[in-house]
Amino acid sequence: MIHSTSPNYDDRKPDANVDMLVLHYTGMRDGHVALERLRDPVTKVSAHYMIDEDGTVYALVDEELRAWHAGVSCWAGQRDVNGCSVGIELVNPGHELGYRPFPAKQRDALVMLAEDVVSRHAIPAHRVLGHSDVAPARKQDPGELFDWAGLARAGIGIWPEQGTEDPVLEEFGYDVIGAGQTACATAFQRHWRPGKIDGFMDDECIRLLAGLLDRMHR
Repeated sequence: MIHSTSPNYDDRKPDANVDMLVLHYTGMRDGHVALERLRDPVTKVSAHYMIDEDGTVYALVDEELRAWHAGVSCWAGQRDVNGCSVGIELVNPGHELGYRPFPAKQRDALVMLAEDVVSRHAIPAHRVLGHSDVAPARKQDPGELFDWAGLARAGIGIWPEQGTEDPVLEEFGYDVIGAGQTACATAFQRHWRPGKIDGFMDDECIRLLAGLLDRMHR
């Protein structure tokens, strides 16, 4: 791990409980450019960690501090996502600059880092999320090419079994009132049903959402 401190942070609230891990992609040409942006005080953007495509991990902000990674976001009614989360940026050009699969070395480094973060903070599996989950009206990352199912198989996050109830997205945590149904449904599909992204919660999506809620409440 390489320590490369960013100035873009502030203090968490005294009563803050870190109970969420949020994954991003950098959306920039390469890791060098992304690292410079995350350390530039003008941008007011950072994360606790950045993982390059070759698996190199950069520590940018101490986990005890509030990194500025989630922006305007909301999950399960919590609007200060930065205040209760650890943010990890994955180097990837993103949808605007040539979105591509995440390399194995990068995924392996993420698993090792995320295992440590989740263990130390006792982060529940259902609160390992993507930027698009907490900011569905604004963000697409880490996107449909990210291997959420593989991450869940490694013991980080959850992957749904199909349930039988008739749930709504708000029950899981999506900010439907703030972001809108279509944006939230699209974010849900990017994370849990990447084979079809159309913003419509069809029967399969509803069964998957029910399965997630079943696992969340076990």
